[in-house]
Amino acid sequence: MAVRTGVMAMLMPMVLLNTGAVSAESAAPRADDNKSTALAVGQFQPYAAGRTAVTYDPKLAPSGALAAVTYVPTHDGKMNVMLRTHGLVANRRYGAHAHVNRCGAKGEDAGPHYQNSKDPVTPSTDPKYANSRNEIWLDFTTDARGNGLGRALVDWQFSDRQAQSVVVHADHTHTEPGKAGTAGARVACLDVAF
Repeated sequence: MAVRTGVMAMLMPMVLLNTGAVSAESAAPRADDNKSTALAVGQFQPYAAGRTAVTYDPKLAPSGALAAVTYVPTHDGKMNVMLRTHGLVANRRYGAHAHVNRCGAKGEDAGPHYQNSKDPVTPSTDPKYANSRNEIWLDFTTDARGNGLGRALVDWQFSDRQAQSVVVHADHTHTEPGKAGTAGARVACLDVAF
């Protein structure tokens, strides 16, 4: 357990240090913008009431694996979001997206993907709505040690609606009509106060 706690302590500064590196074209928020940075860090465990980091598939998201999410609105109306993981399956592709609800007992409890412009049809598989410009896609591939990094820069910010979690999926995200936005089973979830 001490090793995992030490890794979690190391993961948080790495996320914070790299937040500004999401895109060279984006600018960090200024204090006078009245914007904030959100950070969520969690260790995936089986569901229990009140748990903020949940694994639904311990083979793909082992208990004890870590995740951290940062969200930084910029002064020019954009938003940087970054997901870092540690302890997932090595050399594997995962999908990840911001979802509308908090994590729950089942992966489906997190609801659909958060969309800036909502598709009137749910689930959304229309590329007009289910795309990386309208949703927050954080797909990543783990390295030999199971570490992953997913980044998104979108040209909008949350307003009256906000995402409440990031869900890790079993596959990279599809983009073709009829499958756009899908990424296989929901294997883990982290509550994020966006």
